[in-house]
Amino acid sequence: MKALRDCDTPILQGLSDAEFAQFGALIRDRTGIRLTPSKRAHMEGKLRKRAAFLGLANVSDYSRMVFDRGGLEAELDALIHLATTNKTDFFREKLHFDLFDKSLLPALLAARPRGLAPRLKVWSAAASNGAEAYTAAMVLAEAAKRGPPFDFAVLGTDVSSEMVAEARRAIYPATMIAPVPEPLRLRYFLQQRSTGNLAQVRVVPELRQRVRFQQLNLIDEKLPIDRDVDVIFLRNVLIYFDPPTQKAVVRRLAKHLRPSGVLILGHTEAAIGNGMGFEQIGTGVFRVA
Repeated sequence: MKALRDCDTPILQGLSDAEFAQFGALIRDRTGIRLTPSKRAHMEGKLRKRAAFLGLANVSDYSRMVFDRGGLEAELDALIHLATTNKTDFFREKLHFDLFDKSLLPALLAARPRGLAPRLKVWSAAASNGAEAYTAAMVLAEAAKRGPPFDFAVLGTDVSSEMVAEARRAIYPATMIAPVPEPLRLRYFLQQRSTGNLAQVRVVPELRQRVRFQQLNLIDEKLPIDRDVDVIFLRNVLIYFDPPTQKAVVRRLAKHLRPSGVLILGHTEAAIGNGMGFEQIGTGVFRVA
């Protein structure tokens, strides 16, 4: 029987310590996101798939292509997407949307001058595939129907260009809208023809017209965003930054709120907003003077 030799089997070359550190430094410098050791195996799996997609033998070949052979700029968007965690849901952390509907919106409208219907601006600052932005738009549309009347616009931004494109398409698996109350599902989603066995839905055009998306990096010193935003959702993204970056991002975004505007952090990030001179009005919810 022939002895098994190394050359008789494919070599699955893993991500070396140096390579992981190199990718980690790149992602941290470009996005602020920390690739902690706990993310190593997950990141390596994603890099393997990317290498295979490009016809490369392993992650080391991919690493050399990116860092030694001038492939960084061409691959940067793909690498940023691989490094981001795109977990999101409609009506995620529903208590925030209940507060937004029942308390924040009435207060914001009452603070506006009487006369013409005001225009409210809401920013979903880590929008992922758009579920949070479209949830905010649904809440706003329902409130505008009840009155008093107002206009509104929602902006969704994300560091991943792939997520921005997905959000603009506004097409989701039908199972993903299970958290949406049934009346809103019927009003704001269209049934799409299934792809294989997967039923899909799409946000109705009337709501899509109220929401726009753009790629944006939260660690950039200057952000091309209006400075009279009423509510900013900054949820479940700060946990991927180190503490100094967390504080810097919160301060930077707070400058884009109008006086008495509201900043909403994720439930697990609520403590980050403490001690920053904001008025806390709910778990992770702060009014900025």
